[in-house]
Amino acid sequence: MAAGFFGPIKPIGVSQQEAGHSLRATLSWPHLVALGVGAIVGTGIYTLTGVGAERAGPAVILAFAIAGAVCACAALAYAELATLIPTSGSAYTYTYSVIGEALAWVVGWSLILEYSLACSTVAVGWSGYLVGWIQSAGIYLPPALLSGPHAGGIVNLPAVLVALAVAGMLMAGTRESATLNIILVVIKLVALSIFVAFAAPAFNADNLQPFMPYGFTSHVEGGATKGVMAAAAIVFFAFYGFDAVATSAEETKNPKRDLTIGIIGSMAICTLIYMLVAISAVGAMHYTTLGNSPEPLALVLRTLGHPVASHLVALAALIALPSVILVMMYGQSRVFFVMSRDGLLPRSLSRVSERTGTPVFVTGVTGIFVAGVAGFFRLDEIAELANAGTLIAFIAVGVCLMVLRKRAPDLPRVFRCPAPYLVGSLAVLGCLYLLFSLPNMTLVRFLGWNILGILVYLAYGRARSLARRNEAVVGI
Repeated sequence: MAAGFFGPIKPIGVSQQEAGHSLRATLSWPHLVALGVGAIVGTGIYTLTGVGAERAGPAVILAFAIAGAVCACAALAYAELATLIPTSGSAYTYTYSVIGEALAWVVGWSLILEYSLACSTVAVGWSGYLVGWIQSAGIYLPPALLSGPHAGGIVNLPAVLVALAVAGMLMAGTRESATLNIILVVIKLVALSIFVAFAAPAFNADNLQPFMPYGFTSHVEGGATKGVMAAAAIVFFAFYGFDAVATSAEETKNPKRDLTIGIIGSMAICTLIYMLVAISAVGAMHYTTLGNSPEPLALVLRTLGHPVASHLVALAALIALPSVILVMMYGQSRVFFVMSRDGLLPRSLSRVSERTGTPVFVTGVTGIFVAGVAGFFRLDEIAELANAGTLIAFIAVGVCLMVLRKRAPDLPRVFRCPAPYLVGSLAVLGCLYLLFSLPNMTLVRFLGWNILGILVYLAYGRARSLARRNEAVVGI
């Protein structure tokens, strides 16, 4: 067990042995593109288009392009590291194997925040579409039960219920089948295609003027954070999920070719889809109206006089978005599991139910936390804080890519990131710019979360780290 400035470093060979499995190479590039598109297209495009338009005006189109470009660089870094360290834990494991335990803890703690709040964001977005859908059918629920205190309500009950329902399914051992995933991908893409088909003909160039009403850089204006980069920092959430392609490296027939096509292809397709949806939305409706809606795409279609299409888009969101919560909660449990296995968190968190084969306790706690956040906090605030955690993870992956290329250039790499120092630098710098484009209050909250995490590490994790114990045994 090697030691670095940031504590013990887990040898890459050990990480591969810990994986303890060998997967069959059955995937080719079309599978990877489909996997990437299915994982990426989620609540971001359905709900955050309006939030982005509120911050950048019609230039939300540019915000999607910038966020997509930064994520593409991070995705290429993920792909190389996933082939070298094919073990659960994602950015946490990569950081542990390249930089050291202390920074790995910070990344893992940030991933816990990311996954939990991403689930909450999707739950709130789902609630917005549910409320709009049932109200368009003439059914009205008590307003106090449809929004948190920030909007004059008591609790966002639909968001709470969907979060708890998904957690319950996971605790019962429910798994998504490949067929269900494909169906959900088709539903999401058909819904977005319907939206573009009906909204694009109503395009009005006057709605794009002024194109960049709040400027490019992130700044506070009228008590709110505005600018293209402020919008990019939140619509960045719409690109979550691309690492699903990177982590499929072991199952890819020709990783060197297929991973590149899968990652770049899925990112390019999703960025194109997002820009088409965004330009159709802000072209059909003025951004000041669009920015106030929790279900902007359905609102545009209703305003244009297409109630059936609006119903279909909202119904597609209701059907498909809970699957994103499911995936994020799975990710949360995996991060908890690996950190617990490493001794940094209580071992009980990695306990798996003999009956269901799932980490019931962790999933239950996560579900309650997600439901609480979704029930009482605003969509944009949750998404911003989730983005902060993800940006830290992406920065760590970009650094790990460059450090490992310098430290171990001769390691056999199944997939080699093109121009690694350029791609890694762009990922790091781009994510840093997006991070500091977030509102100041979000950064303060994120700092507070990490101060709490460091205290937990110093009080518990550091003394119980298996890596440090093994290091001490070797020293003896």
